[in-house]
Amino acid sequence: MTPRDRRATRWCAHLSVAFCIASLLVGAVSATPPAPSDDNGLTENESATLWSHDRDSYINESTYQTQYNRTRVPIQQLANGTDISFTRPPKTAATWTDHDFEDLAAGDETKSIAPAHANLTDGVLIRDAHVSTFAIHPSTRGHLTPSETPLYIAPTGSLRALVDYRVRLPSTNNSSARNWTITSHEIEAVRLSQEETTIAQTTGHTPVLEYTLTDGGPTTLTIEADIAVTIDNGLISETETLTVSETLEVVVYDLTAYPHYTTYPDGDTGVAMFQNQPWQGYSLGANASVRGVWRFYTARDRRWDTLSVSTETTNQTVDSPALPVYVHAYPSRIGPRAEPLRNGPELIDVWGVEHASPNETLGSNVAVEVVEQPYAASYGVAVRTETVDRDELTVSGIVRGVNATIVDAADSHRTFRESNLTVTVVSQTTSEATLRIELRDNETSTPIALAEHPRLDPLSEESRTGYITIAGERVETNSTGVAFITVDQPGIYTATYHSGSWLSSDPAYTPASASARWHPLSSIDSWLVFVVEVVWWATPFLVALYAGQRVLTFLPGSRIDR
Repeated sequence: MTPRDRRATRWCAHLSVAFCIASLLVGAVSATPPAPSDDNGLTENESATLWSHDRDSYINESTYQTQYNRTRVPIQQLANGTDISFTRPPKTAATWTDHDFEDLAAGDETKSIAPAHANLTDGVLIRDAHVSTFAIHPSTRGHLTPSETPLYIAPTGSLRALVDYRVRLPSTNNSSARNWTITSHEIEAVRLSQEETTIAQTTGHTPVLEYTLTDGGPTTLTIEADIAVTIDNGLISETETLTVSETLEVVVYDLTAYPHYTTYPDGDTGVAMFQNQPWQGYSLGANASVRGVWRFYTARDRRWDTLSVSTETTNQTVDSPALPVYVHAYPSRIGPRAEPLRNGPELIDVWGVEHASPNETLGSNVAVEVVEQPYAASYGVAVRTETVDRDELTVSGIVRGVNATIVDAADSHRTFRESNLTVTVVSQTTSEATLRIELRDNETSTPIALAEHPRLDPLSEESRTGYITIAGERVETNSTGVAFITVDQPGIYTATYHSGSWLSSDPAYTPASASARWHPLSSIDSWLVFVVEVVWWATPFLVALYAGQRVLTFLPGSRIDR
């Protein structure tokens, strides 16, 4: 067994996490998290759900017990063969990261420790200097499209970082020259800035910066560290100060929800909630909830799997003793849904910009039910339910702990009434008929005009209060609530009013249908016309018959004796 395998086995003994064992058997130590501390703030079950980037090479329980003389609980077995997804952004990622960060340590004046992606900066005395963000929480990496994976962060949170450097002493030219010694070296300050404004400041090699951001939306965060070194050779001293920095592009996740309500004619309540950002869902009270297309998984930042240790003469790569873990949001094939599934709210409609699947952005070894086809981002979701207490409505975001401010606008309530649809035959011939379709408000008798009706809801694809279908055609009523259609085949014609979403108009109306029968012989006038046409077409035959009978009277033997 190699040293790496022995180290991986020791990590497994700490946590008993199934993915560790799987990595050992397939010889993929690179897919195994570095050793965590014993005190990571999570149970073994919670720890088992964290590692969506690890290979899922399942070991059955009997083999596991034989090889390691211990058993696993079901969640550990499940995590050994697949990845765990969540309906809400879990706290486990931040808890693990906060505790594991305590195992991260910088080097000394002779060596600098950095992740492979660090932007190393050299001065004269200060070498391999960097500041690298370990993690920022609460946060969620959103997988929106093949080219959009923004990092959403809570308006209030903390950023953890590693700052390190080494000191390079000047070389002496001859044996009589005095040797240089390090008088002092320190990190004087670590600052976190939003755009041009400093929002937090501390010091140290492993700073934790608590921040509060006021404005939502895309922004730039910059973390800077001031490093100072002083050396002395007994005669003179030299001081160098170097500032290193790292820039983060993030989206401050400040959520606002815009509700709309209606009351159906039967007393049910309609609720629709809209956002301008991805969101998790909303609660209708203690026993009912609605969620959008987003689900969640947790995975480590693989850039921290290894660290480089740089000295004056060597550069060595070692396994990292600490790993940051992030929450990821992805559009799920399960799609939006209302719960409970039975006797719960009825999902009416979903609105949102259509995006291409972001499945390629999830990376390797992530086994979750991400959509593979274009999907609607579910910025709006509407349901129908029995009753709703507006004071109990809560809207949750895709970043843990961020709930929306609900803004009730003056026009948030939409009127919902029954419609009345009639179809009558107003004119006909033996070859065609004209049907008159009329749509009115059943309560007020006001005409319901469908043509050129303004769109009220900007997220809805409906451009009017609906449409009417009849005889395979789609028709719209005019300002008097009337439409006409000409048909040329006998039969029963049923008109159906597709009222569309109640969000598309105010007032909104229920669907309706009505029928009319037409046949060319369905009226007295039609019968008279039919008789005239029959006589007209039969006249030549009658004349021919009469003429034939007259001719027969002149033929021999055809006279009738009187």
